[in-house]
Amino acid sequence: MSHFKPTSPFPSNAVPRVRQDPMVLWEDRTILVKKEVDAERTASDAKTAKLRALRLAKEAVDKENADALEKLPKPTRRKTVPESK
Repeated sequence: MSHFKPTSPFPSNAVPRVRQDPMVLWEDRTILVKKEVDAERTASDAKTAKLRALRLAKEAVDKENADALEKLPKPTRRKTVPESK
């Protein structure tokens, strides 16, 4: 048996195309775009929070290292004694 009706160029199990209201299509697209933008914003916010945490951790380590270096005694310079000739 053929999937085609003799009088129809389309398969019998195909969903017929129904013309939709342009406003409904526009609203559907708008909702889809808003969802995509929200997803991108959420991903961007998560990335920003992660990078901020890493930066703060690095700054804390750098501050600890700087404080440790300040506590070390500074080396004293010795004056050179001129040699006699």
